Amino acid sequence: MTKKTEIQYKKVENKTIAWFKNKNQYLVLENTTAAILKQLNNNVLVTEIAKEVSKTFSLPLDETINFILELKKNLTDTDADVSSKESIKSEEIARPNLFAYTKHYQVNNTVFKINYLSEKELSLVHPKFAHLDIDTSSSFNHQFDVFIANDFIYLYVDHNFIGSWNHTEVHYFQGKFSMEFIQKIHQKEEDEWMGVFHASAVSNHKKAVLFLGDSGNGKSTSLSLLQANGYTCLADDFVPIDVKNKEVYSFPAAISIKKSSLQTLLPLYPELETTAEYHFKKLNKIVRYLKPNNTNFFAHLPCNDLVFIKYEKDAALTCHKISKIDAFQQLVPDSWLSKKEENAAIFLEWFSNLNCYQLTYSNNNKMIEAVANIFKD
Repeated sequence: MTKKTEIQYKKVENKTIAWFKNKNQYLVLENTTAAILKQLNNNVLVTEIAKEVSKTFSLPLDETINFILELKKNLTDTDADVSSKESIKSEEIARPNLFAYTKHYQVNNTVFKINYLSEKELSLVHPKFAHLDIDTSSSFNHQFDVFIANDFIYLYVDHNFIGSWNHTEVHYFQGKFSMEFIQKIHQKEEDEWMGVFHASAVSNHKKAVLFLGDSGNGKSTSLSLLQANGYTCLADDFVPIDVKNKEVYSFPAAISIKKSSLQTLLPLYPELETTAEYHFKKLNKIVRYLKPNNTNFFAHLPCNDLVFIKYEKDAALTCHKISKIDAFQQLVPDSWLSKKEENAAIFLEWFSNLNCYQLTYSNNNKMIEAVANIFKD
């Protein structure tokens, strides 16, 4: 008897989304394929399944058997446990005695003391949180230590070893740093979060809308324009949603502004003229950071809408609903999703009730008007 695989299923539109526990992997399947998968997972014989499928769809039995055998093989492969990129890469080592930089960030009434071994470590984190920097404080609530040793980036929080990452995994370190940060701000452990999304979260103080899009599509520029027109930036690039409330929680990072957006935003944010510029050679981009207008970093709001936004020169404004399956396949690859079974089920239920839009624009005022209509719906 084959060991049963833990799988969650959710029908969305005309497809089935399956979640495989051992690999924390989501797959979009045809409904028939999902039905076969369920039978295989319940140890129904391949020949019995094939006879039923062959009869229902008038397919040759041999071809049907081969298809199901291939599916069974893929199921076995999917069930194989693999190490997560977020896992610890080397053993715990002693923390340095001296750090070149110490910063204190205040988020509402919580003070974080962050120690950086050198300017290199400082550059990996500080630019996004510089607006939270306060004068040296003798009292603090939490201490983060960041240092590079033996070609690994190490992170300690409140003297506890969190993990280490090699030089090719800097974004995983940054993600973990941010995850530890929101846990302390909102007093929630990692398994209390449903997921974290590579998106921008905008609010009208009643609900939030998530804006998504590939780098260069104008996501942060759109967020900045909306912020200047009465909306609040809840989070940029790192958008956490909890399990209990299924709400977007505030994350206090600054908005990254590419050089190509300065001409558009300088009339609204003259401070960008003298803001420090950062060169990210590996990403081939130059950015400045804009302070979010959020004054309550404990805020959390419901979200019913995903908007895939794209700036396109001379394009007429279009804003229409898109397939949830298409949206899902764009959303998931760039997201951190909880590996806890109950959380995966909650995520699938939450996603199935979302409205998903594609918004393409060239005129900023028309974009703002279209977003206002989404908030009204």
